[in-house]
Parts: sequence; C-alpha cells; structure tokens
Amino acid sequence: MRERASMGGALSRRELLKAGGALVVSLALDPLAPRAGAAAAPDADRLLGKPLASDAVDAFLSVNADGTVTVFSGKVDLGTGARIAWRQMAAEELDVPVDAIELIEGDTALTPDQGSTAGSQGITRGGVEIRRAAATARQALVRRASERLGHPVEALEVVDGVVRPRAGGPGVGYADLVGGQRFELKVDAKAPIKKPAEYRFVGKPLPRPDVPAKVTGRHRYVHDLTLPGMLHARVVRPPAVRATLETVDEGSIASIPGARVVRIESFLAVVAESEWSAVRAARRLKATWSTTPTLPAQAALFDELRRGPFVREETTVNRGDAGEGFGRGRRALAATYEWPMQTHGSMGPSCAVADVKPDRATIWTASQATHRFQGAYARILGLPRDRVRLIYLDGAGCYGMNGHDDAACDAALLSKTLGRPVRVQWSREDEHGWDPKGPPQLLDIRGALDAQGEVVAWQTDAWLPLATAGLPNIPLLAPQAAGIEQPLGLSAGLIFQNIDPPYDFPNVRGVVHWLRDAPLRPSNVRAPGKPANSFAVESFVDELAAASGQDALAFRLTHLARPRGVEVLKRVGARMAWTARPSPRRVDAGARVLTGRGVAYVHYKHAENHVAIGMEVAVEPATGRVRVTRIVCAHDCGLMINPDCVRSQIEGCILQTLSRTLFEEVTFDRLRVTSVDWARYPILTFPDVPALEIELVERPDDPPTGAGEASCTPVPAALANAIFDATGARLRSVPLTPAKLKAALARA
Repeated sequence: MRERASMGGALSRRELLKAGGALVVSLALDPLAPRAGAAAAPDADRLLGKPLASDAVDAFLSVNADGTVTVFSGKVDLGTGARIAWRQMAAEELDVPVDAIELIEGDTALTPDQGSTAGSQGITRGGVEIRRAAATARQALVRRASERLGHPVEALEVVDGVVRPRAGGPGVGYADLVGGQRFELKVDAKAPIKKPAEYRFVGKPLPRPDVPAKVTGRHRYVHDLTLPGMLHARVVRPPAVRATLETVDEGSIASIPGARVVRIESFLAVVAESEWSAVRAARRLKATWSTTPTLPAQAALFDELRRGPFVREETTVNRGDAGEGFGRGRRALAATYEWPMQTHGSMGPSCAVADVKPDRATIWTASQATHRFQGAYARILGLPRDRVRLIYLDGAGCYGMNGHDDAACDAALLSKTLGRPVRVQWSREDEHGWDPKGPPQLLDIRGALDAQGEVVAWQTDAWLPLATAGLPNIPLLAPQAAGIEQPLGLSAGLIFQNIDPPYDFPNVRGVVHWLRDAPLRPSNVRAPGKPANSFAVESFVDELAAASGQDALAFRLTHLARPRGVEVLKRVGARMAWTARPSPRRVDAGARVLTGRGVAYVHYKHAENHVAIGMEVAVEPATGRVRVTRIVCAHDCGLMINPDCVRSQIEGCILQTLSRTLFEEVTFDRLRVTSVDWARYPILTFPDVPALEIELVERPDDPPTGAGEASCTPVPAALANAIFDATGARLRSVPLTPAKLKAALARA
C-alpha cells in the first residue's frame, strides 16, 4: 500500500508535500547544509533529509523530475573506476542511459552506510546493493506504468527510461511516474536482475567520466577546497613517537603576521590566514619535547616479533595430520620469509577541511570510510553523530587508511577550537612519518617430500599483530596528543588469509602467533597481509618443486584441482610459451646478465579471485640489479562490469606490488620513522615499468568478486621465483634489494 500511495498518478502539490517528496523544502530547513558549492556534487544539498537506511530504495537512488537519476553510494571511488561501474549497474537495471545518471558518493548526509571502501568490495557489495535497489525500482515503475497504461506488466518494456507497450503505442516516462518523489520501498533482494544476454551496459568498456578533468588539471580535489573565512593550519609533529610536549615559544613566530599557536596538551599546531604563513610558522616554531626510545632496533625487528608478547596462538588451518606426514617424509625443507613495514606512499600528502560550529560540524575529507569515521569525529567533538557530516572529495588515493582520516581529525579539532573553518595540509614528511603502516610479517614454513617427490606435509607458522575485536576505527593522532579519550587498539585488516597453500596437499597446518602490539600504528595496506603470505607460500612451493626436480608450473598444475585455478595457470603458461624444466636454469658463470622466469598463483582469500602471474627477469650478478622485463597475468574475477576498469586495476595492483617488493621498506630508529621522503623510501619509477600482458577471463554468469586487490598477491613470489630461476639464489626477505641478492649469490 505504501508503494501504491507514493507511486500514484499525478499528484497535486498538496499531495506531494504530504507524501514527503518536497526535498527542497527539507533542505532549506536543515542546519547541516553547507555553503553552496562545497558538496561533492552540484546542488547535492537539495536532497538533504532523504532516507539513508540501507534497506530503502530511496537511500540508493532517486528519479528526478527531469527524468534523470541520482545514485547514492556510501562507498567511494578511490581511482578504481567505480564511478562508471556503479552507473553501468544502475543503468542496466533501470534501463536508462548511463549519462542520465548523476552520482553522489561518500556523503554521510546523503548516502547509505555501505561500509568502508575496502576489501575489494566496491563492486561486490557497493555495486551489488545499488543494482538490487535499481532492480527493485524498475519493478515498481513498470507496475505503476501497467496501472497507468492499462497493459499487463508482461506486455511492457522499458527503453531509456520510458515504459511502453511491446506491441507499440504511447508510453510513460519515469519522470511522469515518480519524478521528484520518493519510492518509499524496501529493497527487494528477489527483484529480477537482468541476465547476461540482456546486458546493454554491463560488461562494456565505457570510459570513466572523471578522467578528462583529471588529466587536464580541472578536477577538484579536497586540496582545492576553500571556504569563506577559512584558516590554514599545519600540525607540528613531535620528534619521536609518543613524545610529550614540554614548552612552546610562541614568540618564535611573532614576526609572521596573523600566525598563532594552538596547543591542546601535546597537540601542537600553527594557523594563519594564508597557507604560506602557516608553512613558515610551522618551520620556525620552537618547542621542546620529552622523548623516550620506544621503538625496537630495526635490525632486531623480526627477532622481536618472535619474542612477543602474544595474545594467543590460533590454528587457522588443520587438514589431515601434518605430524604424521612429517614423520613419513623422506626429505624435509624449512625456510623463513620476512615482510617489512610499508607505508601507503600516496602521491600527494593528506589534506582536509573542517567547519565546526557549536551544534554541528561538516568535514570534507578523502577518507575511504566517511560513515565509519563519522562516529569517531562526533565523539571527539562532543556532538551527536547525526550533527556531524562528512563529505568525500578526491584526494591523492590510498590503499587502506593513510593520513586522510588523521588530517580530517586535525582540521576538526582546530576548527572547533578556533570557531572558524580550517584547512589542514600535511607535508611529505608528515605523511611518510606518521600515517599508519602496513605491519611487518614473519612466516616460517616447513614441508616434507616422500620418496617420489610428492608433498606429504606442510606447516606454516606466522607472527602477526592481532586486530582488536570491535574497534570502531583506527586510533587517531590528534586526540591521542590532545588527551581526548578514544577507543584504542590495533587495526591491520585480515592479514592471516592465504598463509596455507591453495593446492591439494595432504596434511596441512597453519598456525598464527597473534602479537599483542605492532612497532608502529598499523593499518590495512592494499590486500592486507596477503602479498606477504603468498610470497612465503608460493616461494616455498617453488622450493619444493625445485627440490623434487620438477617444473614449477607443472608441479602446481599437478596439485591443483580447481578448474578456474588451472585455467589461469595454463593461460599464463601458454602466453609465456613455457617449456617444462626444473629451476634454476643452467647458469653461465661468466654471463653479465642472467635471465629467468617465475610463476605464482593465488585463490584470493581461498574464496574469491583466481590469479596467476608469470614473470621474466634479467639480473646483473655483479651489481645485484634486477630488471623485470615482462609480466603476464591471467585474472578471473567473475563478472566484469567494466573490463577496462578491471584491466586498469590489475595493472595498478601489479605495479604497486612490484614497487613494494623491490624497493619499499619503512626505516626507523629508536625514536621515529626515518624514511620520510622519496629518497629514503624509493618507489618504482617509469623506467622500471615492465611490459604488462593481462588476460581477462570472461565469466558473465558468475558473481563479481572485485579486482582491487587480488592481483597484488602473487607478484612478490613470482618475482622471487624468477630471480631464483635466473641465478639459483633464493631471496626470502622483502624488499628484494641488490645488496640482498649479492649476499645470496655469495652464499649460493
């Protein structure tokens, strides 16, 4: 009945107001409305007051009076192409042109809470929920048109937002059916979804709408946002982790007009009317700090992991009887693999703008978790959650929580203190020194082969920090320094997944030794934990294959039953013209450059994508320099909404992880991070980019499983295996630097 009432025929203005459709009226009365032009989409605030419940169709979309559609996404596009993919999914189910869809994302006052943009769930959850809402809306619109036109539903079709009889005759547009009103419908999980044969938009490589403005410099990032009366701020970070502020000499910045100091306990910042004044003030401000060495010696980092302290030991995999297998094995192997702390390395340092009033706050942020941090900022500001609005604007990109959320909290705390809008811009040193880090990981693996060279036992032991159960958000720097209470704990993502092999080995055991703490504040970094775990597992699989004298690709195929896994491995082998032989290849001791190949495979999280990567390398033994010459990837992520975006995601995954594997390691002394610039934290540069060949496996009948993370995972092992094939030296510690390779060659 609610549906029929709200979807009724032409309404009078009075009826429209009674139905709750007067969105513009609700906007005008809402005190949370920001200044015009400050929202993520033009005129978005006309929609304030709309439903946000994640089971309501109105939370996800509205049909406007001009026949266009607005889609609301609680997840955001971090550069993945989701902006076009979400439009494609909605357009497909609504049967409207893609360019008739406007998108609003990550605005806590306008979008449903669909969880953080993480875990490669932008499509698998974010898009799927939009698609279900669109299918529900289409079903309701066609029913309404049936009543209006006097034809049964089965006799109607939808073409570009117009419902019309299949047999011909006049139709009625969505705008006439519902324009300007709400659906007042629950999302129907059983609403018919189109079949692949009916797709008009899904599966097509439509261009991304954000790219032209980005490549021509017209795109607006959060860094570009200004508000009337806005102050510029820099937070003055301490010289050591957990340092406390003792004294501040405010007179040290007296020569900078308008610059002033803000101090809340050990939270120290300078503000000024211009950004340059803030920069100069931050550089000149004199302060003294109490510092205590709290970090472990870097050289002893992995020994520290073994020592704990521990929360508990957990057996995450226990198949067969590993003890019995080791007992009957004829040859045992064991190896230790190390993965360092790594930073996000965002191209631009974090930035945020906040406007905090006594009764409300608006925060513009590049956070990948606006809904999640809404509660955190509300607690810190002492405001009800629904009086705090976060609006997503593009930043420099992130791969988990980098400095975006800390910068937003900095800005909010300063704006509350000063009673004016405040923009906080981090420096490169801030970003590298203080953003949360991907934690170090340590894995021991043992395996046993029988007399025929078959694997009869496998055990992985992993040392990992334990995420705090129920932690609402990663603890933030500003309240920690300011002495404001906040929930404390660790957040590092699901870093234990894929510690066991994806093959059908008997007698497999995986044990995690959960650590109570991490050296630096941890966070999830792209594909959290899985590149490190797969580096260990797929390197050790290679070691077993080599020890048994078998070809690395054939060894994997022999022990893999999953057809989709077999297919991606075979595709890689075929494209690389792989010829079966044991590794390492025969090495010419006098060769200036050695070449080799490697392969690795992952069944991501043992439940999602199947990805195989083959790699070819050229190695200079004299210098230890490794040049990756070619990478082949076969990728199966089920249904692809936009193959071009999937391909871009895979390329990004591979190149970023190649960078992490070859170059990236956070360095630190006993006080603080020392790798605070690109010279001390090098990343992959354009001359290092190899030839990339991507094979996308078409599976339109299978659900989408996302493409934002999985192809990261096999990269490190494929590279280490290729280096072993070329040189006979096995590298088990990331980054795979020339110095480590020369040392390994000396031992080989």
